[in-house]
Amino acid sequence: MVWDAGRGSRLLLMQRSDNGAWGLPGGYVEIGESVVQAAAREVLEETGVRIDVGRLVGVYSDPALQVIAYPDGRRVQAVNLCFEARPLAIAAPTTPGETLATGYFAPTALPEPLVPIHAIRIRDALDGDRAARIR
Repeated sequence: MVWDAGRGSRLLLMQRSDNGAWGLPGGYVEIGESVVQAAAREVLEETGVRIDVGRLVGVYSDPALQVIAYPDGRRVQAVNLCFEARPLAIAAPTTPGETLATGYFAPTALPEPLVPIHAIRIRDALDGDRAARIR
């Protein structure tokens, strides 16, 4: 999750092109990448924002929330890591087809619809306890 203190501690979200919902930028680790490199690359690709990755917010693997059914019938269980990050610079997104819109939002004024599993991650980041969550 990208926090911009210069914008009143607002959260960077993207509106997904696959379902129109708002959520956190993210994606998969490519071969040869660390999770930190993947997080920075995915945020840049989807939003055009270069980031400095910070603390681990949590690890998310609950099968009730993390099983993904693809249109071709495949089902996978994802393990997601959520990090805090701070924006460094703005460039052009390189996968604009994945993103309908981006914006910075106050935690008390998040856009709807919001990806439900992302709401959990946002709450975990905001709860005041700096310990990483394992869910």
